[in-house]
Amino acid sequence: MGNQLTCGPSSALSTVTNSHIRKATKKDKLEQELLQQRALVFLLQQQQMGKTRLDPSPMSQRNSNSTHQKGNSRSESSLTSSDTKNEKSVFKTGTNHFVLIHGGGTGAWCWYKCIALLEEAGFVATTIDLLGSGIDSTDPNKITGLAQYTKPLLHFLEKLADGETVILVGHDFGGACISYAMEHFPHKIAKAVFVAATMVVSGQSAFDVFASKVMYADSLLPKFLYENGNSTSPTAIKFERSLLKDVFFNHCPAKDVALATVAMRPIPFAPLLEKLNLTDKNYGSIRRFFVETTEDLALSPALQKRLISQNPPERVFKVKSDHCPFFSKPQSLHKIFTEIAN
Repeated sequence: MGNQLTCGPSSALSTVTNSHIRKATKKDKLEQELLQQRALVFLLQQQQMGKTRLDPSPMSQRNSNSTHQKGNSRSESSLTSSDTKNEKSVFKTGTNHFVLIHGGGTGAWCWYKCIALLEEAGFVATTIDLLGSGIDSTDPNKITGLAQYTKPLLHFLEKLADGETVILVGHDFGGACISYAMEHFPHKIAKAVFVAATMVVSGQSAFDVFASKVMYADSLLPKFLYENGNSTSPTAIKFERSLLKDVFFNHCPAKDVALATVAMRPIPFAPLLEKLNLTDKNYGSIRRFFVETTEDLALSPALQKRLISQNPPERVFKVKSDHCPFFSKPQSLHKIFTEIAN
């Protein structure tokens, strides 16, 4: 499978530690170790099975029949997990199902800590690899637009049962991706959460959001890939691995940085450039929330505030983290998710 890694909840096989854990309480240390273990175990399972979707594990088989049947409709690059111990209290909120969409260059694997926490709280969590991301085998250089890039997400939403809705979460470039899905499937999305994400307005592209930061900050200068020759437009971009820790993962545990460094892939360029057409009738009908990361060096707090000002959500939450709170502050992000769900 090369550098395509997927992480998710499972039983523990080994113990992992990092420098950040040493500073935490004994309880926090054990929780962090368990989250790391689940990621490693799921990766091993994926490698051994040689496929992107697992049959229900003993843990997932604890779900009700209805939840199990819904799980059968998940897209092939998705990971679904649930727990029914708090199911009754969760269902009163209208939906207990989170769908987590990764940002540029990452994949479904980046949400493994959030999956574990949501599962333990009684929620259903689905993560999806967009085309050319995570363990999806598509060449990122061959992706020509948002419709193609977000196809796994659109397919997933299309297959949801009548009346079933989800809480859709997007990180980074995933913000534009969930916006595209909101416009096409507004009746399937109860709420949308933008985590340090490109919450664009109609007529704007994700690249419009990143352009000034990317083009004028040496630390973020990307490498353009030209699959069709140097005389044509770029087909993908990627960032120097040596800079990832300092810019994207500056507060993250060392083992998460190591995971991301080997798992990240080039970002297809055409979807980044595509300007979205968002209407009040569809996109505007969905409740939106924004999670601001206050120590973010990739999407600066000032830039996030500009996005919020241009396209005000229902509520803004703040977490003291870098660009990737699912790694650096998973507990804080989980509390926000729970509050939004309720």
